[in-house]
Order: sequence, then structure tokens, then C-alpha cells
Amino acid sequence: MQTLNIVIIAVYLLSMLLFGWWGRRRTQGSSDYLLAGRRLGPLLYTGTMSAVVLGGASTVGGVGLGYVHGISGMWLVTAIGVGVLALSLLFAPVLQRLKIYTVSQMLTLRYGSEATQVSSIVMLAYTLMLAATSTGAYASIFVVLFGWDRWLAIVVGGAIVLAYSVIGGMWSITLADMAQFLIMTLGMFVLMLPISLSQAGGLGSMQERLSAEFFDIGGMGLQSIITYFVIYTLGLLIGQDIWQRVFTARSPEVARWGGTAAGIYVILYGVAGALIGMAAAVVLPGIEVKDDVFASVALQMLPIGLGGLALAAAVAAMMSTASGALIAAATVARADVVPLIRGILAGRRPATLDAEAARREADQEISEAQRFEEDVDSNRWWVLGLGVFVLVLAVMVPDVVAALTIAYDILVGGLMVAIIGGLVWSRGTGAGAAWSMLAGTVGTLATMITLEVQGDEPFAGVYANEPIYVGLIASAVVYVVVSLLTRPTHPTVLEAWRRRRAEGGEEFIPGSSVTATTPH
Repeated sequence: MQTLNIVIIAVYLLSMLLFGWWGRRRTQGSSDYLLAGRRLGPLLYTGTMSAVVLGGASTVGGVGLGYVHGISGMWLVTAIGVGVLALSLLFAPVLQRLKIYTVSQMLTLRYGSEATQVSSIVMLAYTLMLAATSTGAYASIFVVLFGWDRWLAIVVGGAIVLAYSVIGGMWSITLADMAQFLIMTLGMFVLMLPISLSQAGGLGSMQERLSAEFFDIGGMGLQSIITYFVIYTLGLLIGQDIWQRVFTARSPEVARWGGTAAGIYVILYGVAGALIGMAAAVVLPGIEVKDDVFASVALQMLPIGLGGLALAAAVAAMMSTASGALIAAATVARADVVPLIRGILAGRRPATLDAEAARREADQEISEAQRFEEDVDSNRWWVLGLGVFVLVLAVMVPDVVAALTIAYDILVGGLMVAIIGGLVWSRGTGAGAAWSMLAGTVGTLATMITLEVQGDEPFAGVYANEPIYVGLIASAVVYVVVSLLTRPTHPTVLEAWRRRRAEGGEEFIPGSSVTATTPH
């Protein structure tokens, strides 16, 4: 009975491999491989930004929340959409003009200090865990649909994502994301939403058959809503996987308005998911696990074939997040983490850079930039190696959500203040940024451990909200105090930063401490 649905999913998976070869033809250098040549127009940019932020939590989780909480189930995805809107309207044009590859490079450019490169360790952990959780999410659908063992579902699905990511890099991922964006739109807005509402008798019938709480916009509780905005909105502002998509835009205008369109789309996606969940509560009552609601709607409420397309939409959402996180992890590892570890092993202490140091190293850095740009094969090996690691992690650790939560908490609690502070406050210094990251990270982890020890349930501290709050407050206080007590950022470095963010510049050199375009 479900043969047609299975065939549709299989065809979709095989078609993803074609994007690898298509993307390979457009890849000439590292900028093409890691950032799609920095030349995506509005349509491709909007599609790929929407696809990368809408993963399993947004699609499967959003419908499940609607099933349990009604219309207020939209808040998780809405928080993600607000994060995309804030990033696009406030910071994306500046980030696009910087011509960088990673978040850590932005910190180095802004503060002129190598000490901020330690942020790359946290970013690498975050992107790897995000890739692993997304891999496990789409594998769970394969387990139900094909009857495979979990390890086989991870290996087969992961191999497909890994293949098109390794072969064509960001161009392949962008083309695949655009196809996935169209499938997600078709699955959610054209198929699942109208059909599920029709089977539930429309909104009028749903109001008669569901309790009033289902139509309360704040029904899930203020604390839960605030938590979504703290975790997802703030996390969207500073995640490497999201920034890397901003870097693919061909102009600041595309980054701003294409991202704004994506943010609006994401919010509408969240509303649609909540309504689908509410309709399912009428037609399919009694589902015990909320994450099973999406598949139940696809298989039981949609006609054969259309249900397969809806399931393909869920798989598409998860694969987009997984591939985006994977190439982000590879970029951070090669551009930031390896040079950082190499410097530590060589006994070189982090330096505070000035214009004179920049001029002395300029010729050497230009040569390094050319080698990086031409060395696409090394990038492929990094994506392959980390991709295999992600598959092994997803197989060996069935539940990596706790690890992802820890990485997310440190990302927001430890790094957010230094990153956003550097973008909005010119008096912030490298010392202030470095110490704020340390204070935020320690505060986050210490609070988490304390709550874990005191809690009655496993992972009580990991899933609590307090660690992020403590980390943010500690980080903000230390950032301001240390910045005011230390020498301001070197005027020439600060002037180079202001000029670059206003006018743009040449490619930042991955693995080097400064940009070759620091003014003389």
C-alpha cells in the first residue's frame, strides 16, 4: 500500500546525488566550494537560507507542538524566523561585505587579537553536533518507512548527503537546498495544510471539537516561549552554519532582503505546522509521541503518493540542516581550528596585532590566500573526514541532543556577547572579548553542572534555561568591564574594520591572523 510513497522517497534521495555533479562543474576554488562563489541572487539565497534553518525540529517538531499545544505550537519556528529577520536586517549586509569565511575571522578582524580564535573550538563542536542530530532525525523516518535498522538508515542517508556535499561543496548544497525548499513548500503549504484542514472540517469545525486552549496564542506558557527565543533567536544570530549562508550572497542587498523574505517564510511555515498539528488532533486523536504526528498525517490523512511527497519534505528539511552544518564544520576546522592548534603546539602565544605587524606579514599572507583558494581537494577531504565522523557519532550515540544542547548553551552564553558586541560597540577590546568568552562559558557550564547535581532527573541541568542566562550576564559584565579597563583596539585596526564593513574588501585569509588588506 505504501509502495508508491517509498518509491517517491527513493527517487528523491537518488536525485540528490545529481546535485553533487552539477555543483562540481561550478566549483573552481575554495570560495566556490565553501561559499558558492559569493554570488547567490535573491531567489537562490532565500531558498537556501530557508532550507538550512528549517530542520527536523521545525518540520516534525513544529507539527507535533501544534498537536499538543494548538496554535501556540508555532512559537518554536517563529523564534527561528525572528532570528533570521534580525540577522538579515541588522547584521547581514555588514557580514557580507567583510568577505570572511568564519565567525572567528570576524572576531580577529574586529579586535585585532588572536586570543578570540578559541571561539572556533565551540563553533566546531556546535556544528558537528547539529549535523549528527539532523542525521539521526532523517534516519528515523527511513527506519519507519523502509523497515531498516537504525545504523543502516544513518549510513545510507548520510552517504547521500556526504556524497553531494563532498563532490560539489556549497554549490551542490545550494542547488540541493533549492530543490528541498521547493519540496518543503509543496509538502507543507500545498499538500498537508489544505488537506489536513479539509479532513478536520475547517477552522469552524476545529473550534467546536478542540478546547479553547488550542486557540490561545500563549497556550504553551510564557516560559517556554521565552526559552525558544533565547535559544533559537540568539543562536541564529551567531551560528557558523547561518553566517556561512550570509557569505554566499552576491551583495549586501541580497543578504538583507533575501534573508528578510526567508525569515517571513519561516514564520509562515511555523503557523502552517501548528495548524496541521491542530487538524491532526481532530482527525487522529490519541497519538502518544508528538514527533510521530507528522508521519501519521502523511501516511494516514494524505492520499498515497502525496504522502510520499510530504515525507520527502521532512527528509529535505533535515538533510538541508545536516549538509549546511557539515560544510560549516569543515570550514571552521580547516580555517580556524587547525591554525589555532598548530600555534599552540609551536608554543606561540596569542598576539594583539597592529598595523605594523599586518604590513610585515602581508606578502606571506597573500601567498597563503592563493594556496587556500586553489586547494579545493583539501576542502573535500575535510568534508569527507568530518562527515564520516558525524555518521559514526550518530550511529554510536543514539541521543546526541544533550551534547547539542550543551554546545548551543555555550555558543549563546559564551560567545554571543563578544560577537554582537564587536558589531555594535567600538569600545569593545580583544581582551574584553576573550575574557567574556571565558566567563560566559564557565558560567554556563558551572550552572549546568550545579543544576545537574541538584536535579532529580537525568540532564536536568542540561535542559534548564538558567545556564544560558547566567552565561550571558557573566559574559556581558566581563566584556564591558575589561574593555573599559584595557587599552582600546589599535586605531589602525579599528579604522580598517570600519572601512571594511562599510565598503567591503578582498577575501580574508583563512588560517592567518590578519587580512592582507589592512591599510598602510
